[in-house]
Amino acid sequence: MKQLASLSANAVFCRWMYRFVFACNKYFVGAAIICLALSVETLQAGEHPQSKLLSAQAAVEIAVRDNPNLAQMQARYEALAEVPSQVGTLPDPMVSFNAMNFPTDTFDREQEAMTQTQIGFSQVFPFPGKLRLKEEAAEYDALAAGHTVEEVRLQLINNVKGKWWQLYYLDRALETVDINQNLLGQFISVAKTKYETGKGLQQDVLLAQLELSKLIDQKIQLQAIRRNQAIQINILMARPANEVVSLPNQVSKMMPKLVDEAVLYQLAEATRPRLKQLETQLNAAQSRLDLAKRDYYPDFTVGVTYGDRAGYNSLPGGDARSDFVSVMVGVKIPLYAGSKQSKAVSQKSYELQKNHYALLDEKNRVMATISTAVTDYHRAKKQLSLFGSGIVPQAQQTVESMLAGYQVSEVDFLNLVRSQMTLFNYELQYWKALSDAKQALARLEAAVGEESVYE
Repeated sequence: MKQLASLSANAVFCRWMYRFVFACNKYFVGAAIICLALSVETLQAGEHPQSKLLSAQAAVEIAVRDNPNLAQMQARYEALAEVPSQVGTLPDPMVSFNAMNFPTDTFDREQEAMTQTQIGFSQVFPFPGKLRLKEEAAEYDALAAGHTVEEVRLQLINNVKGKWWQLYYLDRALETVDINQNLLGQFISVAKTKYETGKGLQQDVLLAQLELSKLIDQKIQLQAIRRNQAIQINILMARPANEVVSLPNQVSKMMPKLVDEAVLYQLAEATRPRLKQLETQLNAAQSRLDLAKRDYYPDFTVGVTYGDRAGYNSLPGGDARSDFVSVMVGVKIPLYAGSKQSKAVSQKSYELQKNHYALLDEKNRVMATISTAVTDYHRAKKQLSLFGSGIVPQAQQTVESMLAGYQVSEVDFLNLVRSQMTLFNYELQYWKALSDAKQALARLEAAVGEESVYE
């Protein structure tokens, strides 16, 4: 709270100095230097209530909890997890009821000896090993779906963090635009005062107004981009698209040191869900190939039928007619193996190759993504350091020197405005480098499959 109070005091002080300076032109140089030295971060600290601010971690937690696409993938996994026991169980048996050899003239059960009512039971038995392979392939499918859930979660976190840091950059860019709009407004007042007293040129006023108009146009574009980014992060968090997204001003600028790139490759091979998913799909394809080869062997059908007869034998004093019992064994013959089973084996072999090459290709893509993210991170990290400790302070000193020169008419108004706009652009690049570095870290964590990518 003390820090926020101090930052707010600095902002108020800066605004007061602007009013005072341009009311008293001879103090312009000193006050401008003081205001330029204040960090952009201090001007709008505490603008939003803390309870309404959305941190990057909070955005990730909301998205993981509420995102419908992730929930869809989870439901798909749970559905596939119910499949293995279904395909690994014997086919349902068949129960049959038959009325055999009834005479059409009377339909009397006792008239003919062969008339009977039957009840039968039959069961198909696949060749040993087939059910196990079917269940195994379905288990691999379910396991692959589980890895897909984890992959979708990783990419969701990556997207949320990326959108969050883009929003953070846009907030800082808009703050920087506001500061420079205020400065150019003061420049215009000074130029008008000098022009009215015969010490300046009208073109100085027009030049400052032109630069101010450019800043207004840039602010309009940045506001539109920010709204679009807010819509996207709201959708990822399953919130209304037009809900206001307010971010904190203060964030950690720590740039951690990464582990060696070769270690990142090894971590990705061991933990990346996308690679695990493809490896599991490869195992499923192997099980289906083995199952296709088993189709050369026949399935069996075993059935039992009991026939009930009524009446008596025709001999004098004949006994009651005996009932019948029938047993049946059927064998499915792969008669068309050349055009059916052989083609199925060939098909599954190609599918296995496809999964093998897909895994190799994805490994290459993952390694490329890791290397690209590492390169982007190191580039942005170096730029952040360069702009923060070198270019921006140097640009501030340049503006300071220009102000001093302008006071004694040694520097024209055009160069003063240009130096201020140059400082403005460097401040934007500073915040862009911070955002790029954080986004690169998010991409790297998603590519490796875990957050332990730091030393």
